[in-house]
Amino acid sequence: MLFRQAGIRHTDYASDRALFPIPADRAMIVALLAFGLLAPVLVSSLALSSYLTPWLVWTSATLGLNLIIGWAGQFHFGYAAVMAIGAYTTVHGVRAGIPWEIAVVLGGLMSTVIGVVFAFAALRVKGLYLALSTLALQFVMDWVISHVPAISGGVGATLQAPAMRLLGQPIKSEVGLYYVALAWALLVTLFMLNLRRTALGRALVAVREKDYAAAVIGVQAFRYKLVAFATSSFIGGVSGAVLIFTFYHAVTPEQFAVNVSIELLAMVIVGGLASIIGSWFGAAFILLMPGQINALIAWIAKLLGADIGIETLAHLPHAVYGALIVGFLLVEPMGLGKLYANVRNYLLVWPFGYARK
Repeated sequence: MLFRQAGIRHTDYASDRALFPIPADRAMIVALLAFGLLAPVLVSSLALSSYLTPWLVWTSATLGLNLIIGWAGQFHFGYAAVMAIGAYTTVHGVRAGIPWEIAVVLGGLMSTVIGVVFAFAALRVKGLYLALSTLALQFVMDWVISHVPAISGGVGATLQAPAMRLLGQPIKSEVGLYYVALAWALLVTLFMLNLRRTALGRALVAVREKDYAAAVIGVQAFRYKLVAFATSSFIGGVSGAVLIFTFYHAVTPEQFAVNVSIELLAMVIVGGLASIIGSWFGAAFILLMPGQINALIAWIAKLLGADIGIETLAHLPHAVYGALIVGFLLVEPMGLGKLYANVRNYLLVWPFGYARK
């Protein structure tokens, strides 16, 4: 079968610790990379700009949030506020004449600074108290952004994002913006893949499982939690900036409200905690599934000649969408990433079902 390991010899640690030691995994990665690079040719312009580009950016943000929740085991209900800080900082930086590459790094650094400042207070508590502390970050930043005209222009104002210029070259086409989003998503994914193999990744897992036990073996729990918040905030800030410049092209406070933080949290949970491929699945499910369900229900109703009212048709997809989320979590509480891992682990030992990886 596809994932069989016959003929694979683990003769040194380097090959055994490779990101993708199984040839089938490497083949799938190459195929996915090829699709990503050729997507502007393979899919329509509408699908490229309306589905693939935002999916890539939201996946990057989901990976950043998963670093806090999945790897470090800390609640974070204010991640949209972190993205807003990066977005507004980058937009103001570009409008002030700073090159886009530098402005987006400044946006990530600003998100890091503010995220760490809140983390110093929030990490003194645990559990639901930590969740409420991070939720306070969301509400505080919502108020500040909305009521400080120097940041957003005032309540209900829209701040237009300047045209993106990458290395001095204007990026205006949908294909160019897509490749920017793709590059950032791949960079974040590669960072997360390598993180779990480093001392930092192992320390974060130790803190997540039991911070007291981690302290006994010399892991400074508070320090590593701060590092996790800082790194996650930087990824979120840059992702917020990339989202504005590649998809929205303008920034408003409503784009990063508390409901966005909840959606990001849903992407992490549905995809799977500490799962990289699950973050891709979760972002796709939360972002793309509602529209597809809506179109499917409308098509079935038309096919059957059913007379469904406009109000019912507007709310029925949400009910189906919610039922799908509950169904997925009932089948596998660890998310879509674990479902994929279950199938992959089955294929690794097929047809010897009594063996387990």
